[in-house]
Amino acid sequence: MTVQTRTARLLEAQPERRGRSPLADAFRQLLKNRLAVVSGIFIIVLLLVALFADTAIFTLFTGGEARQLLAPYPYDETNFKYHDLGIMERAEDGRLFILGTDALGRDLLSRTLYGARVSLAVAIVASLVSLVVGLAYGLISGYSSTRVDNLMMRFVDFLYGFPFIIFVILMQVYFKALSRRGGAGFAQFLVDLDKSMGGLLFIFIAIGLINWIGMARIARGQTLSVKEKEFIEAARAIGASNRRIIFRHVLPNILGPCIVAETLAIPGYIFLEAFLSFIGLGVNPPTPSWGLMISDSFRALTVRPHQVFVPSLALTLTTLAFNFLGDGLRDAFDPRLRGE
Repeated sequence: MTVQTRTARLLEAQPERRGRSPLADAFRQLLKNRLAVVSGIFIIVLLLVALFADTAIFTLFTGGEARQLLAPYPYDETNFKYHDLGIMERAEDGRLFILGTDALGRDLLSRTLYGARVSLAVAIVASLVSLVVGLAYGLISGYSSTRVDNLMMRFVDFLYGFPFIIFVILMQVYFKALSRRGGAGFAQFLVDLDKSMGGLLFIFIAIGLINWIGMARIARGQTLSVKEKEFIEAARAIGASNRRIIFRHVLPNILGPCIVAETLAIPGYIFLEAFLSFIGLGVNPPTPSWGLMISDSFRALTVRPHQVFVPSLALTLTTLAFNFLGDGLRDAFDPRLRGE
């Protein structure tokens, strides 16, 4: 038996080893970060609570009546007999309000749970719009010729010249005025759709129109770095098309840092929505929003502090959870921080 034959048989007898992908390595590293894991679990639980706050799955049958377990009362139910109740205080008719009520007698627990829908909707929609638009724009700019790249990035620099907060406020003022006076044709369709969404549509438009420019710069910088790598030159050498190089080689290598950057930007989106609702340019009452709840109750901070602390604590915990999760994702996707 020759040495080559013996070696071949030994290799066949050994079990096949499967290498881990970079995504699997990043996930294993993320699981080692306990703070990021706890934050991710908190966000998932908050998302489930917000989605199923009014569903029939969460019901408790008592005396033949079905009562919602998570959001015990409708968020817009007002009754001045129950106004300004404290935490775990019962009304005269025996109704228990776990987190108390506001000045209009609305249950704070129900409004806080429904307010999570607004914050999470803004976080998801704004981040997806920013990621998709900014990633596509930056990828095209970074991979194109120098002339096209300069032209596209000068447009981004022009947008950076606008004061972002003032621009969003002016847009919301215009949208609110449009909602009050109505419109015709497509404008009226947008107004009706915005009213059906509780005022969220115009918030999505205002935030999404400008937030993608930061992602475009990140994607463009990553593309410029990756397209000079040796494996890109090898792909060109074997005749791969630009489309194949972009989608098979460039995009998978820049997607991780872009997702991490977008995750770290989510707390800013949530705070922006809360700020707009606080100054009266966010959701339409009685749609609950944590910023609107703080705005309605901050004047009573000294006498009824729980009305401010409940939505403030929910807002703080949610933004901290996204920050910790973003930090964990950044560490997991960066090989230098893993010692590789």
